[in-house]
Amino acid sequence: MLRLRQVMIDSIWSGGGGHGPTNWHAESLPTLRERLARADGDFAAFVVDHPDRPGALAALVAGTLEYRIGKAGNPHGRVGHVFSVATDPDARRRGYARVCMEELLAWFRARGARHVLLNASPAAEPLYASLGFTRDPDPSMRLPL
Repeated sequence: MLRLRQVMIDSIWSGGGGHGPTNWHAESLPTLRERLARADGDFAAFVVDHPDRPGALAALVAGTLEYRIGKAGNPHGRVGHVFSVATDPDARRRGYARVCMEELLAWFRARGARHVLLNASPAAEPLYASLGFTRDPDPSMRLPL
């Protein structure tokens, strides 16, 4: 999961060709494992195994269920936030990210989220738009649930 998170980070902040520092992976791993172990937690990740590399992942989607003070249309204040979507470069264009996103959206719905936010790169925007997300005035996109 951390390798694919690094793929996403590198694609956004280094123009897709760079390899940013990975020294944070070892420190991050225990927290990631602990958060994933919480069955009733507010964090979820959905993955697809890489078909050509046993033990590796092809795609990752992760998000959190956040609380914000309620308002009209969302009186309980539950908001989904997608913060990490990545597909291994040699596994792209196979629908893996879409399948993972659909599972994460179902997870948000089951927990009462009324909308989902994410920041979209220009390359990923068609996927999100096909799932019903629309562009907000800022870089975030929103999907009413």
